[in-house]
Amino acid sequence: MTTLPLADWAHPVAEIPAQGLSRDRAIAADALAALAKDLGMLSLDDAKTNYRIERLAGGAYRLHGRVVANGSQACVITVEPVASHVDDTFDVEFWPDLPEPDGGEEKTILDARDVELLEGGSIPVGRIVFETLSAGLDPYPRKPDAEFSWSDKADQDAKNVSPFAALSKLKTKP
Repeated sequence: MTTLPLADWAHPVAEIPAQGLSRDRAIAADALAALAKDLGMLSLDDAKTNYRIERLAGGAYRLHGRVVANGSQACVITVEPVASHVDDTFDVEFWPDLPEPDGGEEKTILDARDVELLEGGSIPVGRIVFETLSAGLDPYPRKPDAEFSWSDKADQDAKNVSPFAALSKLKTKP
């Protein structure tokens, strides 16, 4: 298993063999802290991926694989560390030309395959791994026993005040 900074994870299509390319990679230890900061995490202990790039007809390529990572995020209530585990898959096709959308029909993003334009003659594995890892994080991490209790002090003070209190201040004393 090789370790490289995530930004360096790109494969020029000219170097992808006809039978495809498979890799097991781990994010370099010195890059984990920077990646955790980019993801808004408290820490990222480890992150690894295995993926395969296959050639498709018409000069297109398919990148598919899995990301597994462990770290910690801040609890949205207590701000204490909460263990975070991501185990997610990705499957993206890169085409040299994207087809025109079908006319007259509206399609949602969930109805279509994940297809991107092949740009710069390389497959951006690092970007796809980052996006998969980011999407796999809990957007609202919470400790199991954390409870949120809030009361509006202004509302409590208002209950103790008579509605005529403001008027009584205007009254002049003899």
